Amino acid sequence: MTKDHQSLPGYDYGTERVGHSPVTLEDLRELEETSGLTDEDRHYLALAGEVLSDQAEDMINAWRARIGAQAHLAKWFQGADGQPDERYKAAVKPRFVQWVIDTCTRPYDQAWLDYQEEIGLRHTPAKKNATDHVQALPLVPLRYLLAFTSVVVTTTREFLARKGHSPEEVERMHVAWRPKRCCSRWLCGAALTRKGICGETTALPFGASRATTADRPQLSPSSRCLAANKRRQ
Repeated sequence: MTKDHQSLPGYDYGTERVGHSPVTLEDLRELEETSGLTDEDRHYLALAGEVLSDQAEDMINAWRARIGAQAHLAKWFQGADGQPDERYKAAVKPRFVQWVIDTCTRPYDQAWLDYQEEIGLRHTPAKKNATDHVQALPLVPLRYLLAFTSVVVTTTREFLARKGHSPEEVERMHVAWRPKRCCSRWLCGAALTRKGICGETTALPFGASRATTADRPQLSPSSRCLAANKRRQ
């Protein structure tokens, strides 16, 4: 997957097709510090990349099996007819596999920062269906992206332990994976909150446009989040 990843349809890492993240590199450095990512973690992330590179597809298969078994998650890959869109699922899968590899091997630089923003936007009406030219539900709520992080973090340990490394090395790789994974998810989620949808809206109907959710000048993103939280109380 790594040798020809630039030929993956829709994989726009480091290209001009990806916009500039409003999160600054200084913000990113502070996020690294907050998450506890260290130079030692970078070393073990590189090792994790070697361990996981030929297992990434198996990891995605395991995660997608969980998604498919839960109707409230599986519906984001359904077409307008309510049936699973197999073409859409097949198009997304290799990019998801590449994301696992990128998480371990890509440096924390502007290109990585920009692509986390792009991934986040592809979960919103702004870009979700545009990349693969499909007609699925246009918004994946942030609550599901954040909640599923626990599955991604915890299940990765099993794959890290499959190549004969010592328990100590497996633990260090797993510890290093957690802050990088969480930083990625936070940055993706930030794209949703900036669009003023906070991931807490109800599912948008098929064909809903960006204007129906993102372009609402009467409320700031923070106000929307506060309103959403108040409604749940």
